[in-house]
Amino acid sequence: MPASRDTIESVKDAIYKSCLLLDDFKFKDWLELCDSDFTYAIVAYSPEIRRDMTYFSGDRKQLATMLDLLPKHNTDHSPLKRHATVYDVAVDDSGKTAEAITSVLIYQNMLDGINSHIDAGENRLFVVGRYLDTFRLNGGAPKFVRRHVRLETRRLDKGSHWPL
Repeated sequence: MPASRDTIESVKDAIYKSCLLLDDFKFKDWLELCDSDFTYAIVAYSPEIRRDMTYFSGDRKQLATMLDLLPKHNTDHSPLKRHATVYDVAVDDSGKTAEAITSVLIYQNMLDGINSHIDAGENRLFVVGRYLDTFRLNGGAPKFVRRHVRLETRRLDKGSHWPL
């Protein structure tokens, strides 16, 4: 049975809502979109070593602990803003899970920069990549069970321990 348009739109809505919550540093609300067995990873392929580099990999509990500690980190507080476009949503034949591919560009609005009197207020492209998401569909709102952030960008600067 083909997936209903409502199911596909609810998956897209969850992805876009996740971007808004992350943009607004509402990490606990973002985690509420995730199922209890959620896993998250940030990876990029390195042609120099011909392997994936993993910047972060963890489950929901590990991610929650990291997010609780973020205020204690010495970090660049320049806000990140996501521009996402969902390319594809595929619902499995049982209608219980869905996979989505989303292109994402993340911009950084510089608060300080290297030379605060020059860089402050400048917008920079922070990372380019894709969200490869898996959802559990339980008849209600879709829940993330996996987000694999596949980056094209390989050089992450200070402040890059924020969830992407």
